[in-house]
Amino acid sequence: MQIKECIVSAPGKAILHGEHAVVHGKVALAVSLNLRTYLRLQATSTSKVCINLPNINTFLSWDVTALKQLFPDSGAELGNVNELDAELVRMLRDFVGVSNGTLDTRSMAILAFLYIYLCVFAKSGELPSLTVSVWSELPTGAGLGSSAAYSVCLAAAMLSASGTIPSPLSDQENTARWGEVEMELINKWAFQGERIIHGNPSGVDNAVGTWGGILRYRSGKITALSRVPMLRILLTNTKVPRSTKVLVAGVKDKMNKFPSIINPVLESVDAVSCTCEQTLTEMASDTPTPEHYNVLEELIDINQHHLNVIGVGHPTLDTLCRVTLARGLHSKLTGAGGGGCGITLLRPETECLVVQNTIQDLRDCGYDCWETRIGAAGVQQHSPLAVKEEVLEVLARY
Repeated sequence: MQIKECIVSAPGKAILHGEHAVVHGKVALAVSLNLRTYLRLQATSTSKVCINLPNINTFLSWDVTALKQLFPDSGAELGNVNELDAELVRMLRDFVGVSNGTLDTRSMAILAFLYIYLCVFAKSGELPSLTVSVWSELPTGAGLGSSAAYSVCLAAAMLSASGTIPSPLSDQENTARWGEVEMELINKWAFQGERIIHGNPSGVDNAVGTWGGILRYRSGKITALSRVPMLRILLTNTKVPRSTKVLVAGVKDKMNKFPSIINPVLESVDAVSCTCEQTLTEMASDTPTPEHYNVLEELIDINQHHLNVIGVGHPTLDTLCRVTLARGLHSKLTGAGGGGCGITLLRPETECLVVQNTIQDLRDCGYDCWETRIGAAGVQQHSPLAVKEEVLEVLARY
């Protein structure tokens, strides 16, 4: 099998509106972040399969012959993209020494890599020697879709290397995207990677990583907004750890205790999401106006207050809102809350000095802060010429 080198990338994700309300059947808007995960796949002649994950200090390799022992008599029995092969996952856990119940980032990343590698190449009956190196601009465990971006990159690279999907790059292009049929397949394999990592994911994170832009999610149904504006934001990580499970349970307890109070709040969060969706659609169809940004800022403020009411705020997030408002900017938490990350909208006319001073103010609070954009492109393939020099250096180092 002739394996061609490929470089792919996929974006992270944030929740613009609808956190927690989405658990109770309301609308949420998930957006892609222009902080990306990059993957480089190269053929080797070592008879080994290697994975390099410098972000989490993981560098491993396995003999191809040992991996072949995991194949059933017919490799074609593997590779059902619509079902997670629980028996293969069990064998992979034994193979790499990951006990059942282990959920650490390193172990889950290894299992997802080997699972997608084996399944995608199974039908050819041949396991190629290759090296995969992954580097991400996204922090892990911050609710920004880092695992989904990783799974999307794995799926795209393996499918492309195996010849299951063609390269979208032409001689005249340095960056290109696949067609709808190919992206559907990438998304399905990425979802299996997410299932290995998270158990029972919604599918939103890998869909954002695949298609990018802004997705509407309600009761399991995912719809992409056809046209979306690219919005500048500050993304802030308070670095306060939190448990999504505990926070979701806390909202449920409040609902049970004060249904006549909390249910209307969740209805209002739903209305915020729908109003934001309508505003973004208008902005994509026409030239955005200052009034559009006024509406987006008000919705951010309203939703942040609602999230505090249902008990998922945190003093660090209050500080974020206070610090940015002092600079005339509007912020809210994104994701589970209880710490974690927040987003701050930047208007087109926001001066660079204001942005720089705000970032410094937030770093002085002990937070990490980046300027980025939402609505970025989904999974892409790149020529080396199209990849930032510092990213290429990291990927080439391993």
